[in-house]
Amino acid sequence: QVQLVESGGGLVQAGGSLRLSCVNSGRTFGTYTKGWFRQGPGKEREFVAAITWSGGRTYYADSVKGRFTISRDNAKNSVYLQMNSLEPEDTAVYYCAAGRIHTTAVVTPTGYDYWGQGTQVTVSS
Repeated sequence: QVQLVESGGGLVQAGGSLRLSCVNSGRTFGTYTKGWFRQGPGKEREFVAAITWSGGRTYYADSVKGRFTISRDNAKNSVYLQMNSLEPEDTAVYYCAAGRIHTTAVVTPTGYDYWGQGTQVTVSS
């Protein structure tokens, strides 16, 4: 059974930082693009960041550029999201995902084959 498990969420004040982790089990995703999405209260799931299988290319939503950094360690079957300068608008459930996706489709949730259960991030003002 393939699983993606996120961790690292929590409550933080505006301006603070959090580091999310996502580890996969049941199979390896060495050649898969990995991404982070989020879904805030009453909102649709939206793209946050993605990284190609080699880590050579990264993609970010405009709203998080310069504040968030995505990275991966294929040897540890893990992908990370370092979130700095957090804002109340970043409050959401954050999901990691994996898929064999063309780079033009990394921002689209439907392109990903595997999803984690999500981790809550709450940023207080």
